[in-house]
Amino acid sequence: MTTQVTTMIIDEIEKNEQLFNPEELAAYLTEKAAAFPAISIQPFIERLIETISAREFYTKEELSNLLILEGLANIDENEPEWTHFCARLYLDTLYKKAAKKRNYAASQKYGSLLELIKTLTILGIYSSRILSSYTEAEIEELSLAIDPEKDFLFTYIGLRTLSDRYLARDYSKNVMELPQERFMIIAMTLMANENKETRIGLVKEAYWALSNLYMTVATPTLSNAGKSIGQLSSCFIDTVDDSLQGIFDSNTDIANLSKSGGGIGVYLGKIRSRGSDIRGFKGVSSGVLPWMKQLNNTAVSVDQLGQRKGAIAVYLDVWHKDIFSFLDSKLNNGDERLRTHDLFTGVCLPDLFLEQVEARGDWYLFDPHEVRKTMGYSLEDFYDEEFGNGNFRNRYAECVKHPALSKEKVPAIDIMKRIMIGQLESGTPFMFYRDQVNRLNANPHQGMVYCSNLCTEITQNQSATTMDEQYTEDGKIITVKTPGDFVVCNLSSINLARAVTEEVLERLVPIQVRMLDNVIDLNDIPVHQAKITNSKYRSIGLGTFGWHHLLALKSIKWESEEAVLYADSLYEKIAFLTLSASADLAEEKGAYPLFEGSDYHTGAYFQKRGYSNETSALPWDELREKTAGKGIRNAYLMAVAPNASTSIIAGSTASIDPIFQKVYSEEKKDYKIPVTAPDLSAETTWFYKSAYFIDQKWSIEQNAKRQRHIDQSVSFNFYVLNTIKAKELLDLHLTAWKAGLKTTYYVRSTSSLIEDCDSCAS
Repeated sequence: MTTQVTTMIIDEIEKNEQLFNPEELAAYLTEKAAAFPAISIQPFIERLIETISAREFYTKEELSNLLILEGLANIDENEPEWTHFCARLYLDTLYKKAAKKRNYAASQKYGSLLELIKTLTILGIYSSRILSSYTEAEIEELSLAIDPEKDFLFTYIGLRTLSDRYLARDYSKNVMELPQERFMIIAMTLMANENKETRIGLVKEAYWALSNLYMTVATPTLSNAGKSIGQLSSCFIDTVDDSLQGIFDSNTDIANLSKSGGGIGVYLGKIRSRGSDIRGFKGVSSGVLPWMKQLNNTAVSVDQLGQRKGAIAVYLDVWHKDIFSFLDSKLNNGDERLRTHDLFTGVCLPDLFLEQVEARGDWYLFDPHEVRKTMGYSLEDFYDEEFGNGNFRNRYAECVKHPALSKEKVPAIDIMKRIMIGQLESGTPFMFYRDQVNRLNANPHQGMVYCSNLCTEITQNQSATTMDEQYTEDGKIITVKTPGDFVVCNLSSINLARAVTEEVLERLVPIQVRMLDNVIDLNDIPVHQAKITNSKYRSIGLGTFGWHHLLALKSIKWESEEAVLYADSLYEKIAFLTLSASADLAEEKGAYPLFEGSDYHTGAYFQKRGYSNETSALPWDELREKTAGKGIRNAYLMAVAPNASTSIIAGSTASIDPIFQKVYSEEKKDYKIPVTAPDLSAETTWFYKSAYFIDQKWSIEQNAKRQRHIDQSVSFNFYVLNTIKAKELLDLHLTAWKAGLKTTYYVRSTSSLIEDCDSCAS
C-alpha cells in the first residue's frame, strides 16, 4: 500500500485543507467491510488509493462518491453484498449532511426528533398537525424508539431511492430527515387520531412494522405523510356521465387529483359513440376520442406534485362502437389526431365475448346512448351472475335482435387481434374481466364494478356523478350534484420475504390494517365525491411484494406445483388475518356504513370462496359468524399492486412478479447502479429464473390460487418474448380468463419499453 501523500481533500463549504491519509481511509473501509466477510476488501482498498493518489485534489463529496461508485462496480452474481457495503458508505454521507444542517455531531447519526419537527413545521414542509397532536414529552418518548441500526437493512439502491425521492428536504434540497425519522413520522401521522391511552403503543407498533421493512406504505403515503401538501391515497377511479357537464366536471376532478399525486382510472363506457345523436340531431357526436384527447392533455399538463406527469388509464367496453379507434389510440402509426400516447388503455370484457373469440363467432357493437334510449336500460349495468349464464348475455341478445337498434357486426377475433397488436406494441390495453369481478364483488347490494384502476388491482363499486341543478342565491352560484361512487385506493404491502420468513404475519397484519383504515379519516382528498365514497366504503388494499424472493429463500421453483400450492395456502392465511383484523376494528370503531346487506353480512363472501372449517385448518366458520354479527370495518380489503419503487426500498422483488434478470442496472441521471436479485447466493441462484423464460401458464396457475383469496384484484403481468405468435398470446389470455383471473396488467414483451406506475407502488 502506498503511503505517498499526493492528494489533498478540500471541503467545498468550509475550505479547510486536509492531507489525504491512506491509512485512515484503509481503516475506515476495513471497519465498514467487517460486517461482510464475503467481500474482497483489500484489493478494493489498494485500487482506490492508487486512483486517489493519481489526482491532485478531491473534494469530500467527490471522494465519498468515488468510494461508492468503485464499490458498486464490484457488484456481481458472486459478490452481491457490495450493495450493503455501499449502503453503509452512503449512510455516513446522509448522517453528515443531516448533522451539518441540523447542528449536531455526525457521530450521533440521528439528532433531536422534536427539533426536526419544529424546524420543518416552521419552514412549512411539515404540517402543523404533528405538533398539535402530540405533546413534546410524547415526541421525546417516541424518539427513543428510533433505532439507527435498522438503517443497515437497506441495500444501496433501496437507500438511494428512499433518500432521493422520499426523505424530507428543505427548500434548498438539503437533506433534513433521515430514514428512521421518515418511518416514525409516517407512524405518528397515521396514528394521530387514535385513543390517547393506547396511541403511543400503536405508533411504536407501526414504526416496528416499517423500520424492519416488514411492510411498505404506498408511494403517496411514504412521500406525503406528515407534510403540508399532498394526499395519502394511491389512485382513484371515476365514472364519466354521458353529458357535457359530466365530461368537463370529470376532467376538472381528475386534474385536481393528479395535482395531488394520484393516478386515475376512468370509465368511458357510458359516453355515446361517434355518429350518435345529440338532442335528436343525427350523426353529430364525435364519440370518446375527443374526450380522450382532452384527458391526454390533462395528464401531460397537470403533473403529480411536480415529480412526474399525470398517470391516467381509460377503460371502454368491448361492445362500444368506438372500440376500434379506442384500441388504436396508443399505436405509433396512423392519424396523430386520433392518438393519445400519454394515456393507458383498458378493455372491459364479458365472458360472452371471449366465448365468441374462442368459437370464432360474430360480435355486435352498440352505441350506449342509443341502447339507453331504445331499450330503456344500459347494457353496461348487467353482468353474468354465473359462468355461462346471466343477465348480461340475455340483455345483449335482446339488443342484437331488436330491429330498431343500430348495430355493427364484426368477427370477435378481429377485435381480439387489435387488442393483441396494441399489447405487443405498447403493453396495453389492460384486460378487465367484468363478469368475474362482479360475481365476486363483496358489495353487490350497493352497485357494480365497471372497470379497474390505473394498475388493475382495484375493483370497487362505481357510479357517475350527475349535476341536478345550478342556480344563484345571494350573488353566489350554487351547483347541486348527486355524488357517484368515486373509487379511492388506500394501499400498503407486506414484504413477504421478511414477514413470512421471520413469522410476524400475525403481529403485522392487524397494525397494517389499522394504518390503512386511519388513512381514510386523515386524508385530504380534493374531490368531494371521492371523500364521500371513501367514508361510505372505508376501502383499503392490503397487498404483498417479494413473492419471487420468498420462493427463492424457501428453495421453491417458480414452475412447480409446490409454488402453486404455496400461493394458495399463504394467501389464504393473509386473507384470514386481514378479514379478522378488520372485524376486530369494527368491534372497536364500528362497521363501514354500507355493511348491512353485503356479502360479509349475509355470509355469501365465505360461501363463494369455499371458506369453512371443513375445507381449511383456519377457523373460517367462527370468523363468518363474527362478521355477520359484529360487522367488518372495510368494504374492500385486499389488492396486490405493482409496488416497483417501494419494493426496491425494501430490498425485495416487486409484487408477485418474477425477476427480470439476476444482475441488472438501475439507471440514474449520471450513472448506472448495478443490482442483483435479493439474497442472491449459491443456494438461491437456482430459484431465480428470468420472467421472460418462465412458462406463463405457471404464473397464471399461481395467480388463480391467489385471486381466490384477494377480494379485489392483482396487478398481474404477462412476460413474453417479442417472437411470440398471436395464437400463443391468445392462448394465454383465454387461459387467464378461464382460470378466474379478474384482470391482467401489461403484456411485457422483450421489444417494448414500459414505464412502471408509481402511484400504486406500495
